[in-house]
Amino acid sequence: MNIILGIIVVLIIGIAIMYNGLINKKNQVENAFGGMDAQLKKRYDLIPNLISTVQTYMKHEADTLTQITELRAKAVSGEISDDEKVALDNTITSKLGGIMVAVENYPDLKASDNFNQLQRSLNEVEEQISASRRAYNASVTSYNNGVEMFPTNILAGMMKMKHKNVFEIPQVQRENVNVGDLFNK
Repeated sequence: MNIILGIIVVLIIGIAIMYNGLINKKNQVENAFGGMDAQLKKRYDLIPNLISTVQTYMKHEADTLTQITELRAKAVSGEISDDEKVALDNTITSKLGGIMVAVENYPDLKASDNFNQLQRSLNEVEEQISASRRAYNASVTSYNNGVEMFPTNILAGMMKMKHKNVFEIPQVQRENVNVGDLFNK
């Protein structure tokens, strides 16, 4: 009787440890996403200043500036899911990169102190976003291991915990930049 009671106690302790571990991993993912979200908010706060600074110089890039403004509005609306927010972030990153490349065609803009300060601020925020993405991906990987590996996968299934996607950049951003094309524009 004592052996059976001992086995039951060990099983209960084991289940409690696995449960707490899964909850810990889930909370780490949410915390990491919150950190990344805070950095994205900083970027979204910089975008209107950047747009107003470059607008007077960049008449040919008006469509891109309008698209960035619309994407920013959608991102800060609070009406999108986490997955949509990540996809939106990918699009904004691509569009902002295009603006920064286009700046090369506007010497007066490149010489503007206001623009240079905004560009430095944006570069700093981009570095912080990159670090946040790495932290998020590490948390998601740990969570996915808990959800998919035996024996915690059994408990995770009962808790309806599902695999989460890590943050990935789109294929187009992985391609090598053709520096010659940048200087020929």
